[in-house]
Amino acid sequence: MFDQDHPGHNRWHPDIPAAATVKPGEDFRMDCREWTDGQILNTDDANDVRDVDLSINHVLSGPVAIEGAEPGDILVVDVLDLGPHLPGTAPDGLAGAGWGYTGIFAKENGGGFLTDYFPGAHKAIWDFHGIYATSRHIPGVRFAGIGHPGLFGCAPSHELLAEWNRREQALIDTDPERIPPLALPPNPDNALLGTMSGAEYEKAASEATRTVPPRDHGGNMDIKNLSRGCRAYLPVYVDGAKLSVGDLHFSQGDGEISFCGAIEMGGWIEFGVDLIKGGMAKYGMKTPFFKPGPIEPRYSEFLCFTGISVEDGVNYYMDATVAYRQAALNAITYLSKLGYTEEQAYLLLSAAPIEARYSGMVDIPNACASIYIPTAIFDFDISPSSEELVSRDLGSQATTT
Repeated sequence: MFDQDHPGHNRWHPDIPAAATVKPGEDFRMDCREWTDGQILNTDDANDVRDVDLSINHVLSGPVAIEGAEPGDILVVDVLDLGPHLPGTAPDGLAGAGWGYTGIFAKENGGGFLTDYFPGAHKAIWDFHGIYATSRHIPGVRFAGIGHPGLFGCAPSHELLAEWNRREQALIDTDPERIPPLALPPNPDNALLGTMSGAEYEKAASEATRTVPPRDHGGNMDIKNLSRGCRAYLPVYVDGAKLSVGDLHFSQGDGEISFCGAIEMGGWIEFGVDLIKGGMAKYGMKTPFFKPGPIEPRYSEFLCFTGISVEDGVNYYMDATVAYRQAALNAITYLSKLGYTEEQAYLLLSAAPIEARYSGMVDIPNACASIYIPTAIFDFDISPSSEELVSRDLGSQATTT
């Protein structure tokens, strides 16, 4: 990205110049580099994941200015289509030229959700076959991807940028020696700010925020349902909105828990844009919202398992993570009573299109989480047998006495 005629950027700052301008109602296409800018190789070792230079990430394409956009507007972004670069249309050594990767970061360079259990670096290479992905490192697996941009959003205002830096530094100050750190402060090393240069660049690089987390404007949300056909509504903070995008994923599970846990790729994405003037105040917008597209399978009947924030005889006050873990364990136990091993049940919950929700978050001292398993994915009825009901089956009408 650093060598492009008009480079993108790897930090957020309101003064990064727009790379192009479009009008509301127009469609356009953007090409994106893989998020580490080509640091990860198609090899059988994870040394590159272990040694990745995170000061380069994420490399984003843009910004694109939208004519007439003003602070307080809502930018309406339609994700029209996206996909990886095919071999022959991009350098074959880059992720996205027919392949992608999934990595587990080592604890020293950020780790992931389960870093205490998996502190070392690992990697899997995935080969693309149309909409499908297979991996020589995870044999016996083949699935269709739900491609999406892991990261997109509009530029922050100077005031919002300062607020991000203030609150994230306050978090860092609570445990400044922690590894991995609680947040990443501005770092001018390897900062790329479009065509900015000289004193203007030096000032901006010292205050520009990193692209790692999601924030008020969207950013690195990593939501797999922001896929083809979705319509996203983004807050506008600066004139022109300055929309940027990157971190394209061929596929991802909810949470992307290993940090680079999607199938990371370079590729292309097509957007359509429009404006809702004054929309932020009209709709009380503080963060983005969106309408999912029609790509992910939809189910209408579920068996739902609940969990509360009690574990090994200890009550954890309103702990949603404990509640979610217990919901998963309860579902695994139930499925094991139907003939599955617990390992099979665990794998099923990890791979199937389940829905996870935090259900009750107000009734002290216990949080409640729930896991919805779509019953249509089984070739038998997984519900408790109606033959065991004492008085009536599930379809009978209530009676009065």
